[in-house]
Amino acid sequence: MQLVEIAKPAPRDNEVLIKVRATTVTIGDTIMRSFNLPVSGWQKLMARLILGIRKPKRHILGMELAGDVEAIGRNVTHFKIGDAVMASTLGVNFGGYAEHKCFPQDGMLVLKPAGWSYEEAAAAVGAGMTAVRCLSKANIQRGQKVLIYGASGAVGTCAVQLAKHHFGADVTGVCSTNNLDLVKSLGADRVVDYTQEDFTRSGPIYDVVFDAVGKLAASHGKQALKSGGVYLNVHKDSGNGEKQEDLRALKEIIEAGQFKPVIDRRYTLEQIVEAHRYVDTGHKKGNVVITIH
Repeated sequence: MQLVEIAKPAPRDNEVLIKVRATTVTIGDTIMRSFNLPVSGWQKLMARLILGIRKPKRHILGMELAGDVEAIGRNVTHFKIGDAVMASTLGVNFGGYAEHKCFPQDGMLVLKPAGWSYEEAAAAVGAGMTAVRCLSKANIQRGQKVLIYGASGAVGTCAVQLAKHHFGADVTGVCSTNNLDLVKSLGADRVVDYTQEDFTRSGPIYDVVFDAVGKLAASHGKQALKSGGVYLNVHKDSGNGEKQEDLRALKEIIEAGQFKPVIDRRYTLEQIVEAHRYVDTGHKKGNVVITIH
């Protein structure tokens, strides 16, 4: 990865130009860069065709961002210059690692929640929508017991808060020793240190088990499920593409005070390589944010 000068994009008639203030380094970004995919066989072959044969097809990575509307096309009516927004770049060929990015006005962007920093807004988008989509599939009822495996990651920290504060569940978070206090502070009713204890030893007591990192053997995780319980995997249950209503729903949850992203570390755009190296260690807590000025 390297910094280069590129031409500043100009918005088309139905587009807005965003001055990017913050983006993130996600596991997805590191996978696209390294092609270290959590799949094999024909799925990995198909992914290579989509992402690139010898090198990434997308020269500018970055899956989410927050910033200000700097210019608008002549047909834009949804936004005005100066609006602070947050957005997902998955549908616009990525590009969060840049100072400017164009979006269609009906794309995956909404106004930034009032009172939130750009860093918080950028960090909320991808993991927040993923957690909402996955947990919504379980039809969680108030008081049900929900276990979140990988509770200290980007999706996991979102899922703990959403399961507790949005769905009203009794939440158990599974993480490593160093992250027990963090997960507890997010609202988990109890925490399990997976380095010291097997959460399935308590028997089938959970209504929902959500693997928020995609590293748990399904056969093992399902041992903790009650009869008729729901097992979720972040890779299999996060949906087939994003929808505008997903982002709007997330914003409503944010404005209800039911969720706030965890930010582990902040880097500048000039430190993007260092940020990727840190995420590659597999030890980040929540989100890694890149500030862009």
